[in-house]
Amino acid sequence: MIKLVFADDEELVRSGLRGMMSGAPDIEVVGEASDGRSAVEATRRLHPDVVLLDIKMSAPDDGIRALRAILALPSPPTVAMLTTFDMDEYVSLALRLGANGFLLKDIEPAALLRAVRDLARGGAVLDPGVAARMVRAHREGQRAAQPARKLLSSLSEREREVVSLIGQCLSNAEIGGRLHLSEATVKGYVSAVLSKIGAANRVQAALLAYRGGLLDQL
Repeated sequence: MIKLVFADDEELVRSGLRGMMSGAPDIEVVGEASDGRSAVEATRRLHPDVVLLDIKMSAPDDGIRALRAILALPSPPTVAMLTTFDMDEYVSLALRLGANGFLLKDIEPAALLRAVRDLARGGAVLDPGVAARMVRAHREGQRAAQPARKLLSSLSEREREVVSLIGQCLSNAEIGGRLHLSEATVKGYVSAVLSKIGAANRVQAALLAYRGGLLDQL
């Protein structure tokens, strides 16, 4: 029996997933969550074989942060992301972090069941539409790489480290732990970096880190 946990902040999507799985004799939904933090807790408690995560969820944690936390667990399950595919850079980041693929939310029931079975065997799943979008995103990213690298070159080595960790969706406290800095010091670095690169928020800084190649080592 394949044990499955899924997370999505929309009840309608969770209900649909529950319904798709109900007729499968070899798949058991052992848990579901409405946010990333609950998904991590359910995974830690229930030890599923497969986890499906919405890539964008409301606070306290989104799918990217949940993915990082789940894959850091001892003997982590196979994880795939659910997406409407409106953030190409986040899809690429999730793949770098270790996601085993992407499924669109309007996937046919039979295709979803096949995907879960493939994931349980350690396979990877990628919707053809997602693959096509990733190819286009890669080409667009190549065009955007040079101006992004130019902006990043204006930063100090420490500031580039901070941007890289922002790109990995770490909080100020988590960045401080990685760099052995106080949270207040990190906050100062983040403010300075946002000002230097002309970013309005952390999301824009994360996208710059992606386009500038700071996440290529993940």
